[in-house]
Amino acid sequence: MSYPTLAVAVVMERMQLDNRWQSEQWAPIGVIADSSQPGSPPRVLRQDDRSAQWLHPGFKLELFHDEAEGYYLNLASPQPFVFVNWLDEDGKVAPRLVTVSYNEAARQMDGGARVDGVPMPGEWVAWLAEYVEKHYRPEAKKKRIRPPSFKGALRDS
Repeated sequence: MSYPTLAVAVVMERMQLDNRWQSEQWAPIGVIADSSQPGSPPRVLRQDDRSAQWLHPGFKLELFHDEAEGYYLNLASPQPFVFVNWLDEDGKVAPRLVTVSYNEAARQMDGGARVDGVPMPGEWVAWLAEYVEKHYRPEAKKKRIRPPSFKGALRDS
């Protein structure tokens, strides 16, 4: 079941490198609230001969009840992040997905995706903390059952 959503945009930055094997490097550097329509094209925010920043609008940051533990783990870290799954194919860079779940980001990385974290805006931290407070319930610790082979065993002193 889906819960609250935020309309967001991803800011990607291209930096020129002085490197014989790689001429430039791309990375997500931020996320912002955005009211652009889904499918809106990316646009240049700033550009010079050394770097460029592009805004990629039209993403939805959705919260799901079954990801509450991942949200909790993100908030429990020293710096909460928004995780951006993005592609760089033949010089064309595009964010694919945005999440605030630590577990979802880990699953994506385990699947071979490129995922980078950007600091979560402060107002989003409060929004996510409220959601976690309402929906996250840690699993009860289960008592470990000792195998029969350990019961009644005599130990050397």
